[in-house]
Amino acid sequence: MGVTEISRKERLIAIATDLFKANGYAGTSMRDLAAAVGIEAGSLYSHVRSKEEILQAICFGMANKFMRHLDQVLARKDCPCTEKLHAAITGHVAIITADINATSVFWNEWKYMQEPWLTDFSKMQIEYEAKFRSVLEAGIKTGEFCLADPVFTTSAILSSLNGLQKWRTYSMPPEDLGQAFANLFIKGIKT
Repeated sequence: MGVTEISRKERLIAIATDLFKANGYAGTSMRDLAAAVGIEAGSLYSHVRSKEEILQAICFGMANKFMRHLDQVLARKDCPCTEKLHAAITGHVAIITADINATSVFWNEWKYMQEPWLTDFSKMQIEYEAKFRSVLEAGIKTGEFCLADPVFTTSAILSSLNGLQKWRTYSMPPEDLGQAFANLFIKGIKT
């Protein structure tokens, strides 16, 4: 089988992602996007309704990747919390590093979404943090983790991981980076 051809809309979103990362959402016009794609500005509207629709596709696409992965981790019923936390961390890092431009747009440009999308996106962030925290809380109950404040620890872990999108280079391959983060955090809270 050959390389699968992506749709024009997917190509448009990929190019927009690069432009939004480089110039910011506010600093990228539909004319800029049309020029980068190689079509007339008016032709863009046969593929998307607006620039915001593209931003929504990027942000919700990333949010859904994070959520699907974490839901898969949480579905492991007979798995120790230590293993779940390890999988949650390494998966989070893998998603961030798989497409650093989309990750950067996801973390830095979401605020330009309008309602009701902005509220829906914020709810997804809150839900993700709560699910992530539930792994820590379960680990406290099973005696696997020793920590006083799972809210603080969740924020510390996610802030560290999410900061990867600002790193200029990685000192190791992404897979090793995920392992290093998981080992660092788990070693710090494991009983």
